[in-house]
Amino acid sequence: MDKSKIIHSSFWSNFFNVYTKKAEFQDYILSIPIFKDLNSKEITQLAKIIHNRNYAAGEIIFYEGDPGIGLYIIRNGEVVIKRSIDHDEFHFLASFSNGDFFGELALIDGEKRSASAVAKTDVNLSVIFKLELDEFIERYPKKGIKILQGITEITVTRLRKLNEENILLQTMLKIKSENDYGT
Repeated sequence: MDKSKIIHSSFWSNFFNVYTKKAEFQDYILSIPIFKDLNSKEITQLAKIIHNRNYAAGEIIFYEGDPGIGLYIIRNGEVVIKRSIDHDEFHFLASFSNGDFFGELALIDGEKRSASAVAKTDVNLSVIFKLELDEFIERYPKKGIKILQGITEITVTRLRKLNEENILLQTMLKIKSENDYGT
């Protein structure tokens, strides 16, 4: 019995995706706001810390509760993000595809994952691990600041949208309550 529920949350939405048909690494990197201000030399250096991974459809990329160790960029395929409610039930939070990215909060805090990522289809990912990115930022501090500003921009935009959804939900619940109880 499928007890999953689809919940679309702005926090998990990728407002920054720029669709591109080009499969070049540099194009993918530059389409992500975190890395948009890097020059060719810095992208070449960044490429040295990129790890490519392939997952089969249905394979877990990371589990809710795992350490947050890196950012994932989808080069090909689809990934769903889901959060468990109990052992048999979970909510789908988001679906990502080519050019999208997820897991960027791990680059800031390295905290445990708040949800699981699962390959919806066969998927090719590029992964940037936090420790290696930290070393890159130390080597290029000016660009490091730009990268951290990009992460902040993403987080702030998602939180603002989440706040809007929260207010809308509270308003809807208030109206429903007033209609149900005649107050």
